[in-house]
Amino acid sequence: MKDLSIRTSHFYESVIRNMTRLANSCGAINLSQGFPDFDPPKAMMDRLAEVAHNGPHQYALTIGAQNFREALSKKQERFSGIFYDPNKEIVITCGSTEAMMASMMAVCNPGDKVVLFSPFYENYTADTILSGASPIYVPLDPHDFTFDPNVLEDAMKQPGVKAVVLCNPSNPSGKVFTRAELETIAALAIKYDLYVITDEVYEHIVFAPNRHTYMATLPGMRERTIECSSLSKTYSVTGWRLGYVLACERIMERVKKVHDFLTVGAAAPLMESAVVALNFGDEYYSELAAHYAHMKELFTGGLKNLGFNFTEPQGTYFVMMDISEFGYKSDTEFCEKMAREVGVAAVPGSSFFREPVNHLIRFHFAKKDETLLESLNRLESLKKVMGK
Repeated sequence: MKDLSIRTSHFYESVIRNMTRLANSCGAINLSQGFPDFDPPKAMMDRLAEVAHNGPHQYALTIGAQNFREALSKKQERFSGIFYDPNKEIVITCGSTEAMMASMMAVCNPGDKVVLFSPFYENYTADTILSGASPIYVPLDPHDFTFDPNVLEDAMKQPGVKAVVLCNPSNPSGKVFTRAELETIAALAIKYDLYVITDEVYEHIVFAPNRHTYMATLPGMRERTIECSSLSKTYSVTGWRLGYVLACERIMERVKKVHDFLTVGAAAPLMESAVVALNFGDEYYSELAAHYAHMKELFTGGLKNLGFNFTEPQGTYFVMMDISEFGYKSDTEFCEKMAREVGVAAVPGSSFFREPVNHLIRFHFAKKDETLLESLNRLESLKKVMGK
């Protein structure tokens, strides 16, 4: 039997999903994989019940149902000020995971290079390699997650670089890139004629005084930004797998071709059910922001009261905690023991970094109050159990 492709030998099974399996097996509270334990908006669930009986149940258009794309176009224009033609500049995908993969494959040829910030969401390296490209990593300072513009330029000007991936607000760090930082990235992308592939799934989970700026809104970036996002985080429907790509028609023609053969199309009944959410008024997004600000304050306030060190998240629903005080050389060993003996599951931070960073772990706090309070109750024993 011939050897399997060497492409898959460069990355490992998902550490995040492994931690979920461990949490399930030992009864730990799962603060590793980022999904909520509360319901999506009632209007979406009510509409889903209707669609279950009335349809549609067959294939939608490959690029996504017409009414869904039109509603998404209006919603995006409302928040970013950019009009994306629903027939030429939008493709609906099976989650933002496919959106990122389709975008990467659409613009990268074998032998190209892609710049990734480190820490990064684990799929980005896999996406790059599966596209036949090679990743180049630019470190973010693990204390405040800022970057050195000179290091970034050194990476972006290398021969063969085709694109930069930007997760903003950022998973796993909770960083929200400032407008000045985005302008630096944009200026370099223009200077070296690169695409910027953005992952903006946490666009509506940002904590004051931070603000989210869409990369495509910066001068000269509309035609070279490929925005990937989804409904998963904004409407608490991670299992619906409704993502999308927004880009100019020239780029989108290539994304469409890749998407056609990757998945054919997203689920028709779920798109129909989600249109109601895309038409929500501003009050929904204000309440969403307030809800997540409450969960952040509850959980990070609890960590602070317990005497743990962490980086204050500016957005998303993740927080990186420093475990240096415990003296573990392996953050993976720490997380596995914490899940089994403390009953709380987190993700070892080393899975997000290209550099040898072993002193950070990632929690997520998209949970009901009672879940977060019970997690904090269990974490009270962390220093005793983990040998401090």
